[in-house]
Amino acid sequence: MATATKKAVEPRMSDESVKAKTGKTWKEWFAILDKAGATKMSHQEIVKYLHSKQDVGPWWQQMVTVTYEQARGLRELHQKPEGFEISVSRTIKAPVGKLFKSVANEKTRLTWLPEKGLTIRNSTLNKTIRLNGPDGKARVEFSFLAKADDKTQVVATNRKLPDARVAAKMKAYWGKALARLRESME
Repeated sequence: MATATKKAVEPRMSDESVKAKTGKTWKEWFAILDKAGATKMSHQEIVKYLHSKQDVGPWWQQMVTVTYEQARGLRELHQKPEGFEISVSRTIKAPVGKLFKSVANEKTRLTWLPEKGLTIRNSTLNKTIRLNGPDGKARVEFSFLAKADDKTQVVATNRKLPDARVAAKMKAYWGKALARLRESME
């Protein structure tokens, strides 16, 4: 059961957008969920309520639930059930294969990411690389999306972070790391 102890976060999606897709504004959704007693429900219970009583589709069930939890101080920004999660994205002028290799190859990776002890958990060629941190607990995933023959979007996602302070620190860390990766490629 959730308790209201965290700092409230404003919705990141506009009222116009949520209303266009769900028929209701954030204020209307929050009033409906407050009336249903959602501040005392678990995440899963709120999702179930939105599905069964409000006929909200799967993606929007999650969006409305997370936004409500953040607005009511039940969940912090970047918080997931298993910890905090951040993502940082950069578009780099390099072919997807070259960029993928610069993350997959440890020797090359150490030139822009001087962190030893990262091990590849699994990968899909030119799509994703999942790494374990030196402690075996930290999880980092790199995703690659070719934008053109010589331009690729790379996203670094860091999962299972212990708190919001560490999440903010890691967001800055991965932003700098991807900037170094860009410098090494361009």
